[in-house]
This record gives sequence, structure tokens and C-alpha cells, in this order.
Amino acid sequence: MDLLQHQTFRVAACDLNGRMRGKRVPGDYAPKLARGAVRMPLSASNLDIFGADIEDSPLVFETGDADGILLPTDRGPVPQPWLDVPQPLVPMAMHHDDHSPFAGDPRHALAAVLGRYAARGWRVIAATELEFTLVDDSGTALAPVRDPITGRPLEIPDVLSMAQMDSFDAFLSDLYRCCAEMDIPAQTATCEVGLGQFEFTLSHQTALRAADDTWLFKRLIRRLARNHGFAATFMAKPFPEDAGNGMHMHFSVLDQDGRNVFDNGAEDGTDILHHALAGCMTAMADSTLVFAPHANSYDRLVPGAHAPTSICWAYENRTAALRVPGGEARARRIEHRVPGGDTNPYLTFAVVLGAAMTGIEDAAAPPAPITGNAYDLDLPQLAPDWESAIDRFEASPLMARIFSGDLLGNLVLTKRQEWARMRQRPEAEHWKIYLETV
Repeated sequence: MDLLQHQTFRVAACDLNGRMRGKRVPGDYAPKLARGAVRMPLSASNLDIFGADIEDSPLVFETGDADGILLPTDRGPVPQPWLDVPQPLVPMAMHHDDHSPFAGDPRHALAAVLGRYAARGWRVIAATELEFTLVDDSGTALAPVRDPITGRPLEIPDVLSMAQMDSFDAFLSDLYRCCAEMDIPAQTATCEVGLGQFEFTLSHQTALRAADDTWLFKRLIRRLARNHGFAATFMAKPFPEDAGNGMHMHFSVLDQDGRNVFDNGAEDGTDILHHALAGCMTAMADSTLVFAPHANSYDRLVPGAHAPTSICWAYENRTAALRVPGGEARARRIEHRVPGGDTNPYLTFAVVLGAAMTGIEDAAAPPAPITGNAYDLDLPQLAPDWESAIDRFEASPLMARIFSGDLLGNLVLTKRQEWARMRQRPEAEHWKIYLETV
């Protein structure tokens, strides 16, 4: 894509909440991007969900709110097809003036974890399944989306419905078109168990590219929905009595010869697979904050509501937090089912893959896989609420093996500030903050 052919384009990096922060710049900035022509305060990577500076952050007054530079990632420019005036977006990452990575940037956190795999000659292949809910936010309370054909609000869920696919065909067809333009590998679309809830799968690819595309896909969904007269949200729990939105992550690991290190030719998988499962389980309670980063997130994590709450693993069992899907042995992989749709994809990938690598490095052994309904078993649990999740994340030696001290400290400060501010707001009003920010 020739950026010089556009009057303006946009540049943006990802903050700790997964939101885009950046600028609109003239087309003639294109050849200067790699030299660091776009500057932005380092603190922009560390804003709360309201978009405000973090009180007592070392990135603000303590250091004079110093700038970093934005440098292009290898994702390259992408169109923003929901806009009336063409303006490509160049995904960026935050760096220091000497072009070294800024440790507080979540994309760099994932890259650092992937470096641990690369040191073994391995590369991670990953994919996501994203759930989102179409809603009507035109009133004082969040309401189910209206059927575009009948004009009436949806009243009942319609799992795997072809009729509902027909009703929302204009939106879904437009979504596939936009994904093709943005080179986002959208695969299957299904009607899920919630009112107006859909799930899209993105195909398996290298982990950093998968995280990039998940981040871009979420923005596409939210912006495109507005063009069709409704809102789309990745809130973990849009309606109290309805299904929540998850972001399931699948991953496998290939060695330098392209062989899957989880595959032993049989259903059980290799010792490396089991070590990775053990690492994910050991870190799961301490990493709850990444999987459930907002006040609304904990409404999803309740037993029997299609979201895992127990720390366990299993073969081909969707009640388990970690599922080893069936199918061909050469495609053996881990599905992590805990993250909500409201997570930051880069942090989620980093903590899952970092935990898996920690288990591999430690040659950890998991407990036996469960059978039956995980909700009926007496098992270790995730952190039960937002406040305790923040405390566990901050104190965890395992999280310190995955994230830099800067990122860990910044995320804790951010979440403590959000926790205090959200407590001052009626719970019934939380959707107004989270609807399109997560």
C-alpha cells in the first residue's frame, strides 16, 4: 500500500487495555516513519479505561511525561474500510529514542515471550475464536439488538441459527469483505448462545501475527457495526442473565523442521505438551487479571455459564479451562478457554505462552485430566474478584518471569485506579464505560 497516495493516514500503538493510541498524519510522513518521526508520550501506553493518566505513574510527572517514538510493526499498513474517506492505519509499537523497545508496550511483551521459543528454534502457531454481542445502546439501558428484518428486539437465543444469519447477512457479508481488504483471515461465523451473539474464528498463523489480527479485528467489528445501525461489544457480560463473551486461544509449537512438538502420533500428546499444560495451570490464578481485566469481567466467570472457573485440563471437554482438542495428531494443540472477549490480545497471548514456556522450562507435570463436568468437581479456582486478581498478579513470582517489571507495575497501577473509579459508579452504568472500549 502506497501511503504517499493518501492525503492522510493514521498511526496507532496498543495501550495496556488494548485500545489504540496514536495520531493522524499527512501522507508525506510515510518515508519518515522508520526514522521515528512520530513521537508520543510513553505514558500513552499506560492510560486507564477512561483515557486518563495514571496517578503516581512513573511515566508522567516523575519523568516529565517524556516522549517515546512510534515505529512501524511488521504487520504493515491496513485499510480502514468502515471510513468514508480512505485513511490507512499503520500499526506501530512504542520505542525509546535509541529505537530500543519500550518495555511497557504490550506488543513488545509478547515479542519477548516469543523470543524464549525462538531461542529453542521453535515458533508458535496460534488462532483465536472471538465472541461478540450486537446490542442496541440508543436508550438509557443496554438492550438486545433489533432484528434488521422485523425491526423487533431479539427475545430468545438461537444457537447455530441460519435464520439469524439471514437477518444479519448485510452486516456479516460486509464484515467478511472488510476482513479480506485488511488481510484478516476470518474463517467460520456462528450464532452463539447469547442474544445477538456471534463467534468468529481466525485461522492459525504465527502468534505475533495472530495477536495483531485479533487486535485489528476487534476494532473492525466495533466500527463496522455502527455503519449498520447498532453497536457491537466484546464486554465479558453485556446482559446479566445472558451468555458472556470469550476469546478462546489455540496454540501449538513447531520445531525448526516444522514438526509439532506436542505431537507424538497419539491422542495423549508429548511430554512437552504436558509440561505446557502444567505451566498454564500453575500460572492461571495469578494471571486472572489478564484474562478478566475489568469490573464486568467477573460477571462472566460464574459456574455453569459456559465460561471456565476451575483450574483444570481435559481432552475434548469444553467445561475445562484447558482443552486438548481431538482430531489429527499432527494438529495437537492447547485451547485456553479462560480469557474474556474484553482482554488485550497481546497480554493474553504473552501470559498464556509465557506460562506454557515456564512449564516447559521447569519440566512441570500436570495433574490427571478431568472427565465429566468441571463445574461439579472440587477443583482450584481462578481469582474470585477484581481486587484479589490485582493483588495476586502484583505479588506473583510467575508473572515476574513473564512480564517486565515496568509492564507489571504499570498494569497494577492502571487496574487499581480503575477499580477505585468504577466502585464510585452504579453497576448498572458500567456498560457505558465498557461498551466500545474493551
